[in-house]
Amino acid sequence: MRKRIWIIGASDGIGAALARAWAKEDVDLILSARSEDKLTALASEIGGAEVIAIDVADRASINAAAAQITTPLDCIVHLAATYDPGKIAEVDPNTAGQIVTVNLTGTFHIAQIAPSLLRKGGQLAICGSVAGYIGLPQGQIYSATKAGVINLTESLAAEHAGQIDVRLISPGFVDTRLTKRNDFTMPALITPEIAAAEIIKGLGKRGFEINFPKRLTWGLKLLSALPYWAALPLTKRLSR
Repeated sequence: MRKRIWIIGASDGIGAALARAWAKEDVDLILSARSEDKLTALASEIGGAEVIAIDVADRASINAAAAQITTPLDCIVHLAATYDPGKIAEVDPNTAGQIVTVNLTGTFHIAQIAPSLLRKGGQLAICGSVAGYIGLPQGQIYSATKAGVINLTESLAAEHAGQIDVRLISPGFVDTRLTKRNDFTMPALITPEIAAAEIIKGLGKRGFEINFPKRLTWGLKLLSALPYWAALPLTKRLSR
């Protein structure tokens, strides 16, 4: 039986790369994002997919999308996010609120509706970020939301243990529309295609977290594991 996979945040970046990669396999894809035009173009490019426009900041939009899915899914990958780099004092409060709404509250909405759409044992993969491991300069609001996403995904995995397979995706720097806003050299930068391949490989293995590239993620994991007296001076060196 063909797998049914729903990609949320599929219009560009990692989501679009995932759609292109999975389209080469024996799967049925559902593509979601705010831009229906981009999704329709992508669906045509990959040889067909179901398109459902969605705004993760709007619970009514999410509920309407979920109502269109009547056959149990094998996998849901939630990637939708927004980002605006800058120091805390420089970030517009309305922009900060939008980042929280999309990244954290939007993930909460998906976490609530996803289990009922999955078959027993189906996978729910939620995209956090290595930025959520520790508060990093220039992306504080984003980092804070991704720390919340990590925590939420951990709770979800505990709540649904034995029912669905909850996974956390923790990418490093990926060359996308969002990261192009950064004005610094991004270490270990990878393409969306490499990120998509890592996700597909990770979903095919056991384990809770899928993090990549390892040359970056393990360094940040070590930094986050240090006591504050050691970690904060090191983090300060990253400030601009």
